[in-house]
Amino acid sequence: MNDYRILVVDDEEDLCEILKFNLENEGYFVDTANSAEEALKMELTQYNLLLLDVMMGEISGFKMANMLKKNKATASIPIIFITAKDTENDTVTGFNLGADDYISKPFSLREVIARVQAVLRRTSPTQGKEAQEQLQYKGLLVDITKKKVSIDGIEISLTKKEFEILLLLLQNKGRVFSREDILAKVWQEEVYVLDRTIDVNITRLRKKIGEYGKCIVTRLGYGYCFECE
Repeated sequence: MNDYRILVVDDEEDLCEILKFNLENEGYFVDTANSAEEALKMELTQYNLLLLDVMMGEISGFKMANMLKKNKATASIPIIFITAKDTENDTVTGFNLGADDYISKPFSLREVIARVQAVLRRTSPTQGKEAQEQLQYKGLLVDITKKKVSIDGIEISLTKKEFEILLLLLQNKGRVFSREDILAKVWQEEVYVLDRTIDVNITRLRKKIGEYGKCIVTRLGYGYCFECE
């Protein structure tokens, strides 16, 4: 048994119970609520993670998350959205609200458990140092301290800019960055950088990271994002 407390908020009682049973089998303390209204009456600061359904009653999961992020006491609680809504706009909305992950129904319980473990590793105060030193998506590993990237244990060679672009996108999965955003964060004070320079670096990066290159998605008219499969 570990000390992590999780709250599952979903208007499907059966789903709440299934998630509660399986997460408790993994050693977590789990409570459930069948509406956002019910959840908001609870002492939310005791939880290390919230699993929120998007489509619920008068207060949706998105609306509840927005309320929590505006409250200093609850703003830092990690959130995973669980929903039947699987459109690009909904996913982007979820991440823009500060979600740590987004799972679409139907899902496998193994996937939910894996994502819960990943978010808790990333956000736990006791794991903070490790989380800051490494980022991982499946077989793709970014070592922030050593400035190295490997795929399935095999190191790949990236330029400084390619590394920084990958790090930016991977740290903010699902969030769309415009060329201007990338320029400001990666090139910073450098001048005379053309939009084409960013496109060229993205193209090279996609090729170098092989099968994960398709995760770097172009949103025409908007920019780029790292999209989990």
